[in-house]
Amino acid sequence: MMTNKAYNLPNLLTYARILAVPVVVFCFFIEGRLQASDLARWSALGIFVAASITDFFDGYLARKWEQTSNIGRMLDPIADKLVVSVILLLLAAEGTIAGWSLWAAVIILCREILVSGLREYLAALEVSVPVTRLAKWKTTIQLLAIGFLLAGPAGDKILPFITEAGLVLLWVSALVTLYTGWDYFRSGLKHVIEE
Repeated sequence: MMTNKAYNLPNLLTYARILAVPVVVFCFFIEGRLQASDLARWSALGIFVAASITDFFDGYLARKWEQTSNIGRMLDPIADKLVVSVILLLLAAEGTIAGWSLWAAVIILCREILVSGLREYLAALEVSVPVTRLAKWKTTIQLLAIGFLLAGPAGDKILPFITEAGLVLLWVSALVTLYTGWDYFRSGLKHVIEE
């Protein structure tokens, strides 16, 4: 009997990553107000780390077990962008990301939206733009930055400068994001111009 690919383990991990997003946001709301206690930050960080681990395993297991599916290919990048985008917005609303550091978050968000649009357009032309090794590093740096920033002031009580380290990593991520975004557009625009 053939099992439904939509419910294989790699896809279930992707669904879990998507469901983790509102749970992380919920951790920051106490009595209906956006307010992050130490417990809220550690809870959000734990959920975020678990979600980030699923990002590695869903793709790895899908390839290893030959359980790739159209829904997995569609939802995996959406889940990645949801996790990063929503948590960056949450941290900005809460105040951990503020001032000039908001620009780093804006750069990351703009790049994610623009590259998604370009990929969708190129997919209609049946043109594939492969993910580069540097783009994978960009994702890793983003996830580390977000992890440090989720810990934020709660982390600073255990190890000084956790928040500052997160903000530095956010800027490093933004710079790598700019470069990889330009790289995607340079590769993709020739197909747009040729068309």
